[in-house]
Amino acid sequence: MSNLHNPKTYSLKAGDVVVRWHVVDAEERPLGRLASEVAVLLRGKYRPTYTPHMDNGDFVVVVNASKVKVTGAKMQQKLYRRHSGYPGGLKETPLPVMLERHPDRVVQLAVKGMLPHNRLGRKILRHLKVYGGPDHPHEAQVNAGAAKKKKAPSAKGDAALPEANAADENTALPEANAADKDSVGADQDAQAEEASS
Repeated sequence: MSNLHNPKTYSLKAGDVVVRWHVVDAEERPLGRLASEVAVLLRGKYRPTYTPHMDNGDFVVVVNASKVKVTGAKMQQKLYRRHSGYPGGLKETPLPVMLERHPDRVVQLAVKGMLPHNRLGRKILRHLKVYGGPDHPHEAQVNAGAAKKKKAPSAKGDAALPEANAADENTALPEANAADKDSVGADQDAQAEEASS
């Protein structure tokens, strides 16, 4: 049975994807909650144009990964396991050692577990940039994305940020409306003069 109200479901095209950059501070944030927030941004699930089979998410830069927090007994019990492929090749690294040596891997592995386990998930994971300290080399990309947010929203249906829209409406529209009213009034006066002469 066809749906009369919505005959065609909207599907995002690759050319309509607008990429943004986000910076997330991991200091004193619980690891799992941080990872779930980052995974939502990477997949683009917060957008109304979310399409499950496409990469329509954003780039995420995580800073201060070495200061991430864990709850319960994870600091004593959590182990990171890997295997060389040879007999007896199992390697185990406790969480405190991993945080000291490779804090970026702690966040990256937590986020990886929350993404699809297929080629799309691997592609999306490349958009995650994790740094142990407060500095990162992506200022240009982050600032370029912030400048684009200030522009008026496109007509293609991508949801722009409501704060930017509210600011644009409050500042630009009253002056534009006043200018339009003045030009309409001038046109009416000119037409009245032509009709009288």
